[in-house]
Amino acid sequence: MGVVGLPKIELHCHLDGSVRPETLFELSKKEGLNLGVESIEEFRKLVEVPENCKSLDEYLEKFDIANKVMQTKDNLERITYELMEDVAQDNVKYIEIRFAPLLHINKGLTFEEIVESVICGIKRAEKEFDIYGNLILSCMRTMPVEACFQVVEKGAKYIGKGVVAIDLCSSERANFPEVFQEPINLAKKLGYRITIHAGETGIGENVLKSIELLDAERIGHGVYSKDCPEAYKLLKEKNIALEVCPTSNVHTKAVVSYEEHPMKAYFEDGIKVTINTDNMTVSNTDLNKEYTILEDKNIFTEEDYKQMYNYSVEASFASEDIKNKLRAYI
Repeated sequence: MGVVGLPKIELHCHLDGSVRPETLFELSKKEGLNLGVESIEEFRKLVEVPENCKSLDEYLEKFDIANKVMQTKDNLERITYELMEDVAQDNVKYIEIRFAPLLHINKGLTFEEIVESVICGIKRAEKEFDIYGNLILSCMRTMPVEACFQVVEKGAKYIGKGVVAIDLCSSERANFPEVFQEPINLAKKLGYRITIHAGETGIGENVLKSIELLDAERIGHGVYSKDCPEAYKLLKEKNIALEVCPTSNVHTKAVVSYEEHPMKAYFEDGIKVTINTDNMTVSNTDLNKEYTILEDKNIFTEEDYKQMYNYSVEASFASEDIKNKLRAYI
């Protein structure tokens, strides 16, 4: 496929799951975290999942150290800038970075300081590298509904200034769309675009409810969409893109292997599949690795890649001007 030289788009990338290990190690020591390791090789075992990771919940434990150091403006801006730099070197032309602002208030930062630090990192990288970026604000499903309202309301002033969308993430439970319907519906009214983590861990009906109740324009993962015929039908009818993250899905045991992943069947049936990393550090991956694995396993071809690139352009929350620039790369 020669994917290394091809332009790429990343629509599903968590900031706290994609911190350079070297930076994370450095900042951990600077912040005085006693982790009991002395080398970067030992440290990597603390922030990367093993191949025998057993579940999504175990996977999420690997974010702990990143969230402990992402509590200052300088650290947040640096980490964001470095992520943009890293993906630009992989020929990523556009990225939507998502993060949960309320995870970064533990040392007194205001909501505004947190969001503005990340936006600053994006804007600084855009000036230095051939890449565009936008920000998705995530609400944690493990937090109260009131916290989601807070993110939606406080983040609204940044729409069009770096922020493009709202997201619901973290552990997936049945019927979560009903719980968060009011704040997400408010987000839509305020001008946010909507992407929702759903159907990642075996609950296809969550995909249906995310579309019907939350007006989701994209679905994060959506592995189990096939288990809910109504959801599957809506994905096709409404041209809703799936933000598929193959390696992450293998690690969280959403699927047992790349070959068993339904992404190829979805793609061949006309569902708009896009390929993403989810968490570059936690899963020790990047888009080059993702596409190379999929090619080596004869899951997707170069022609499939080009189609998925176009799906990513159209499904992105970028401005029409940026979309036109992205289209010109292919």
